[in-house]
Amino acid sequence: MDRPDQTTHFGFRDVPLGDKQTLVNDVFHSVASRYDLMNDLMSGGLHRIWKDIMITALDPPKRDTPFALLDVAGGTGDISFRAAKAAGAGFRATVCDINSDMLAVGRERAAKRHLDDQVTFVEGNAEELPFADRSYDAYTIAFGIRNVPRIDAALREAYRVLRPGSRFLCLEFSTVDVPGLDRIYDLFSFKVIPPLGRAITGDAESYQYLVESIRKFPRPNAFAEMISAAGFSRVKWQSLSGGIVALHSGWRL
Repeated sequence: MDRPDQTTHFGFRDVPLGDKQTLVNDVFHSVASRYDLMNDLMSGGLHRIWKDIMITALDPPKRDTPFALLDVAGGTGDISFRAAKAAGAGFRATVCDINSDMLAVGRERAAKRHLDDQVTFVEGNAEELPFADRSYDAYTIAFGIRNVPRIDAALREAYRVLRPGSRFLCLEFSTVDVPGLDRIYDLFSFKVIPPLGRAITGDAESYQYLVESIRKFPRPNAFAEMISAAGFSRVKWQSLSGGIVALHSGWRL
């Protein structure tokens, strides 16, 4: 497990673990206003399908039963908006993100969708969540956990804030497991995405990091072991699109 004095990999560069959060913040300050557009371009729109699969797994109550979702690293609100659309009148979501620019985008979008009474936005660190023990019915994190410096700490915090019987869901880029697709995916990732980032956001370096960080994330079985070590039960995962992403699930029982 990570210790404060360790060095971690930031993409393919080695930097002190304590500096990683600053570097990640710089990435998302840079791209916040066009983050979802870049997601569409980078995934060919597939991220929408992956997120819909996540919401189907979440399965929020359709009636007015109270249901509190904590969506971490979800600053633009995309997951919470989708969950609100699928849920009944008792649904409430809290979006927690460490990046103020991403949260500003999310708040603006919530107001435009008339969801600001159901979805609230809080600035906070996934490693030290500013919420009480056992206060949420579900925890989601989509394409965010690989950017947390101490993933084990974030998983322990997820367990802490969930009520018994609640579910943890994590959607994250994974390891391509289809021969041939892996080479195509690498070529697209390293040769297309950074120039695309430069063209759309004026920032190629941030997208170079995002591509590299995917390659450093644990394989699905290793990540599942980390989720179990945090206390979760019935941990499993589902590979999507040939392993480009994986949806991990665990329960606090």
